[in-house]
Amino acid sequence: MGTRRGTNLPRMGDFNQSVILEAIRQADDGLSRTELVAATGLSAQTVTNITRRLLGDGFIREAERRINGPGKPRVTLRLIADSRFSVGVHLDPAVMTFVLLDLSGAVVRRMSVRTPAKEPRLIIESMAATIEALIAGSGVDRTLIAGVGVAAPGPLDTQKGTVIDPPKLLGWHRVPLRAVLAEATGLRVVLEKDTTSAAVGELWKRRGSADDSFVFVYLGTGIGAALARDGEAVRGSTHNIGEIGHIIVDPQGPSCTCGLRGCVEVVCTPEAIVERAERAGVFQDDREGSDAAAVDVRFSELCDRAAAGEEQAREVLRQAAEHLAVLTAALTNMLDVDRVVFGGPFWARFSEIALDVIPGSLERASATRALRSLPVAGTVVGDDVGAVGAGCVVLDSLLSPRASDLLLDD
Repeated sequence: MGTRRGTNLPRMGDFNQSVILEAIRQADDGLSRTELVAATGLSAQTVTNITRRLLGDGFIREAERRINGPGKPRVTLRLIADSRFSVGVHLDPAVMTFVLLDLSGAVVRRMSVRTPAKEPRLIIESMAATIEALIAGSGVDRTLIAGVGVAAPGPLDTQKGTVIDPPKLLGWHRVPLRAVLAEATGLRVVLEKDTTSAAVGELWKRRGSADDSFVFVYLGTGIGAALARDGEAVRGSTHNIGEIGHIIVDPQGPSCTCGLRGCVEVVCTPEAIVERAERAGVFQDDREGSDAAAVDVRFSELCDRAAAGEEQAREVLRQAAEHLAVLTAALTNMLDVDRVVFGGPFWARFSEIALDVIPGSLERASATRALRSLPVAGTVVGDDVGAVGAGCVVLDSLLSPRASDLLLDD
């Protein structure tokens, strides 16, 4: 990610500290104070003062001396990756994923468990127990953990820390997840929408330019979208951006609970794709269950059979990819971003066929095709992008400079 510029105005210490930390984190070989001045636009005195504080707080260390041009060798400053940690949790109706990240965003330890019965209390108890096991198994000093980030399906009330009736988590009516989990673990908890968490994870791991913009299409048990603009995740007024379930992608498609036909919710989700395969006769037997776990198993089987060359299975997935292309074109034409990223726990199994179909279809439907092509790719983070992104949300609050931090009170 390109380095953001700092400001030499007064009262900007926190923002400038984040600018410097972010610059050091992104430089694999570290940066000298002189290089930080050039990269951030801050004065030499400001850089010296802030780096002295960061050294004292144990966020960075002085490493080797390097010779860059005339003058005496310059001391390189590097991030101390094991100085702080965060826990990232992805709450999915089928599987909960847990990661422990160091300050660089690298995964130190990972665990996953099947999501228990939909009753919120049982799920949160399982979540808390797995977090404890994750920390204990890592050997990391608990006092170094900055907090827990939870990526959950929306809609969310982020001010109150509650989950409000997500379509795939029945019984979750205004569940105070943040408060209950914080009490159970004794750790600070940040609640973020799963799609937004994925975008944060992508920003952290890809290290694009400072003005990077993309749409992230998230393929989980449900489908959502996230937006990154100017190198930051856009959250929306209520932090619920990306609810795309009722965008119509197939006017002749199945009826939706909203009263329309062919919405994303009934055409593009893994459950909808599996149901289409069943109607097409791809499977000779009935599913043993209709829950998220059963859909997960059958979706994997469908993708495996397509990868093995079974044409009927491939055709079902190609149709799904075409519908996703319609959705993606609607999003990119409206938002005018630089690229498209796909990810989520169901993405990797589907990616080969999807990436064969979507770029060409998107090119034909793009309103800006005369100006540029839109790159389409899978996330660099992998299947755990929701959990990794949730952990990065916690680290983001420590490291990343935000434009909103520049707003001064009257």
